[in-house]
Amino acid sequence: MKVENRECVLYDRECIDCGECDICDLDPLKICDNCGKCLDIKDDAVIKIDKIIMEDEK
Repeated sequence: MKVENRECVLYDRECIDCGECDICDLDPLKICDNCGKCLDIKDDAVIKIDKIIMEDEK
């Protein structure tokens, strides 16, 4: 059974199973667990309101 060659996600070459793509970007001693901290994802969208302009009621 022949295994398909995979492309490396980091470099322009075939995958050589080096494992470099599994290393955490923030802590090189940790295996990536998809925590998202490197993506700076916010849980909530926040809008800052500087002032409220109300039209005069007639």
